[in-house]
Amino acid sequence: MVVTVLAAWLIGSQRPKRRMTGFVCFSVSNVLWVIWGAYAGAYALIVLQVCLFLMNLRGLRKNLKS
Repeated sequence: MVVTVLAAWLIGSQRPKRRMTGFVCFSVSNVLWVIWGAYAGAYALIVLQVCLFLMNLRGLRKNLKS
């Protein structure tokens, strides 16, 4: 959860490098949540994290174009 909060804080930065770090942190947090979801049998959480990861990829692509 800490990685997710850190990522959200970095995404809000005006500095492109920090935003990119935020996208990387969000991706790491997605993986960590999927691992925990698999351990707990929380399959809806896994589906949610996959969807959020895809949205992060979209944001990453848009950030690279800027």
